[in-house]
Amino acid sequence: MRKIIFLALLYIAIGSRLSAQDNIVLGLKREANRNINRVPDTTNNWRWRRGGLMSFNLAQGSLSNWAAGGDNFSLTVNGYFNYFIYYKKDRHNLDNNFDVNLGYVQSTSLGSRKNDDRFDYLSKYGYKMDSGGKWYLSGLFNFRSQFFDGFNFNNNIADFTSSFLSPAYVIVSAGFDYKPDNKLSIFLSPLTSRWVLVMNSSLSQKGVYGVPKGDNSINEIGAFATANYANTIAKNINYKGRLDLFTNYKNKPQNIDVFMTNIFSFKINKYFSATYTLDMIYDDDVKLFGSNKTSPALQTKSMIGIGFLKQIAPKRRI
Repeated sequence: MRKIIFLALLYIAIGSRLSAQDNIVLGLKREANRNINRVPDTTNNWRWRRGGLMSFNLAQGSLSNWAAGGDNFSLTVNGYFNYFIYYKKDRHNLDNNFDVNLGYVQSTSLGSRKNDDRFDYLSKYGYKMDSGGKWYLSGLFNFRSQFFDGFNFNNNIADFTSSFLSPAYVIVSAGFDYKPDNKLSIFLSPLTSRWVLVMNSSLSQKGVYGVPKGDNSINEIGAFATANYANTIAKNINYKGRLDLFTNYKNKPQNIDVFMTNIFSFKINKYFSATYTLDMIYDDDVKLFGSNKTSPALQTKSMIGIGFLKQIAPKRRI
């Protein structure tokens, strides 16, 4: 009897051992045949990312025997282009943004003239200072000007006020960049060098935009801050905004120069949308207003239109 029990236990032990070995062999076989995903995860490990936005708006109006009065014909064309290239790896971060605004208006009473003209390049490098990746030791470069001649119209008389590189603003700055998320960036600099350029000879002789009469440029040392924000604020509604603040240490530091641009896009379908833009500028050195054209003032520009919208889809590359 004992012999039979012993043989039964020995059989169970040998069977369990063989079963365990079979499971190990099958497991190794499954691992050998398993598909390996060789595409790296780029969610948080991307190096280059690029994309942008293009919009084109057209508005037209006409009147015939209209008792209330107005222009018999008017046509307005506005375009906006943005392109960005971002780089991020380890502790290094590089942001590049290029913006172009162009606008044209034609009417029977006032003729043709531009109503928008700006190009703006902003580049910012940052070195991550904290483990959370929110604070960066940064350097910034910004260049802003326009393409074509600009005029102020008083009593329908054109007064030449601006041109290509007249004015132009160049900013070189060192400071700290705070990025709590991928929507907001706040750059603060206690030490900034800003150049104001007036390269047109006739404007240079007028001594405009804070540049001494007869000179083509002036350098200012001061503090600078810029905030950039982009987000989808509601379904089919996107917002992109930027606010720049600068104070000149050497000349009336209490007077802060302000540059602010805002663009709202309301998506209608894949290619069409309504857009609204609002720009505001205050520069104590731009004294082209008032009865004697010697007073600064808040400059505002707002536009709304319906037209073509194309978003350049962001692309990432390792």
